[in-house]
Amino acid sequence: MNEENNELLAALDSVAEVKVGDVVKGEVLAIDDARQVIVGIEGAGVEGVIPMRELTADRDANVNDLVKVGDVLDLVVVSTIGSDKEGGSYLLSKRRLEARRAWEEIASKHNVDDIVEAPVTQVVKGGLVVDVEGVRGFVPASMIENRFVQDLNQYKGQTIRAKIIEINAADSRLILSRRDVLNEERSAALARVFNELSVGDVVEGKVARMTNFGAFIDLGGVDGLVHVSEISHERVSQPSDVLSVGEDVKVKVLGLDPEKERISLSIKATQPGPWEAAASEAPEGTVLEGTVKRVVDFGAFVEVFPGVEGLVHVSQISHKHIANPSDVLKAGDKVKVKVLEVNPDKQRLSLSIKALEEAPAREEGQSNNDRPRRQRRPRQEQAPTNYSTSEEEGSATLGDAFGDIFKDFN
Repeated sequence: MNEENNELLAALDSVAEVKVGDVVKGEVLAIDDARQVIVGIEGAGVEGVIPMRELTADRDANVNDLVKVGDVLDLVVVSTIGSDKEGGSYLLSKRRLEARRAWEEIASKHNVDDIVEAPVTQVVKGGLVVDVEGVRGFVPASMIENRFVQDLNQYKGQTIRAKIIEINAADSRLILSRRDVLNEERSAALARVFNELSVGDVVEGKVARMTNFGAFIDLGGVDGLVHVSEISHERVSQPSDVLSVGEDVKVKVLGLDPEKERISLSIKATQPGPWEAAASEAPEGTVLEGTVKRVVDFGAFVEVFPGVEGLVHVSQISHKHIANPSDVLKAGDKVKVKVLEVNPDKQRLSLSIKALEEAPAREEGQSNNDRPRRQRRPRQEQAPTNYSTSEEEGSATLGDAFGDIFKDFN
């Protein structure tokens, strides 16, 4: 009898004591209706429970697809549920053990300033939640870009390169910065771009972003600015009216400032100017339709192509006498004009409205001298500049004119 008691006591003493934080093996005994997994802790003679949340992070997962009765799992003891040694139960977790091992691996593999690739799993108010080799990491909003970002949702599902700023396995704290990586990449790209580019070069880029004053063009890790005045030969109010983010464009380098890290670009400088087109599309004699842009005392300026205005001199407005061009024309009028002369080098275009109108018929017997003439302002009498001695105008000499006076001196 004593021998049996001794064997029983020995068996009880051999049961391992389970403590919170211990890593144990548990055999799956059953799966209850609450989707909890009941396991027997090996070597302890007690049972433990694995709630679904401690088995997987996937809320939509089916517990029967994850474990089967008889499976043996590595688990960590989270807390106690019962108090007696023989029948006590424990809250166990598979997820936390995997996270602990992942942290141990991360801590052994990586240090501060290491760069890792991490998928963005969640967007929260303060930044991005990322997965770094099974460990939950966080990228604060201020460390996502080297500029302000309005909407963080654009990063969800992307895999980003980020630098480890802080790593603390004991506190499960992993902070990363994507901004630091971008700044390093930009510095390298700046050195390359300023080394390769020269003022006057024409290169291809992609529209990265737009503001009210222009568009930033990505030249391969470095952005250059196309001011709104350099987008088109036509007037552009908003860059977004003619450009879209992601669009491929050709640009000409207008300026390079390595110290300020600025690159000035132009799109319109890569396109034919409006005056070049005018020379080929509107030679002398061409009839065009245009819009009166402004009226001045000596005529009216008419836009016949975007960015190309020609002058209709007051004398070319009508066959009738026009005292003031504003009496017959105003800004916004649509008119047909004939090209009298085009000079693209001087950006001059002479136009005529009256050349397209039929001249009024002369009345019988009316000569050019009968036409009404403009009343001219009286001019001060001036001494003649030329003297004529032709026979038609007489052959008088100074002696003839002053002969009587000379006689008195004889």
